[in-house]
Amino acid sequence: MTIVLLLVTFSSMACIFWYTDWKYSLPTPVPATYRPVKTGAYIELAGKLPVAPNKPVFVHFFNPDCPCSRFNVPFFKALVRKYGDRISFAIVVLNNRSYTERQIKDKFDLDLPVSFDSTVAAECGVYSTPQAVLLDANHHLYYRGNYNKSRYCTDSRTSYAQMAIDSLFRNVPQPIFPGLALKAYGCTLPVCTK
Repeated sequence: MTIVLLLVTFSSMACIFWYTDWKYSLPTPVPATYRPVKTGAYIELAGKLPVAPNKPVFVHFFNPDCPCSRFNVPFFKALVRKYGDRISFAIVVLNNRSYTERQIKDKFDLDLPVSFDSTVAAECGVYSTPQAVLLDANHHLYYRGNYNKSRYCTDSRTSYAQMAIDSLFRNVPQPIFPGLALKAYGCTLPVCTK
């Protein structure tokens, strides 16, 4: 009886893990109100994010309730450590619950600008989390997309956000990324329903 109970328990856990993994591998549905924003479009950040002038800007769109966003935190922190002296980093929290700036800074263990302004997401064409947006020094959209093919951001061959940063600094046109880089995968906004 004990063996059967253990077998049922482990089988149930495996099914839940498989279902959750499958669910987050599907693209996030595009909202009916979505307005696409093309690469090269000027993004107005004045009054929305305190970023340094004449410097590229990297905006991390984050939802504390989204598992994909939580898995992504170490990778984002690694980007900040690697490029923080050459890029203005900022976090935009997209969530319908109340979080404070201090809670978000503590979660990331970083002293970065934090905004709760959802209009920044609309301006950048973001409708799910986590998403990365990279603007050139003139605040033109250079990259909007996923950090990595892997939900856990562990596949170095598909570190799309880092590849975009590197190509921006090499002063070359944005590389051509596969669909996995540019199609939103993760949690819908503002409520994580996926």
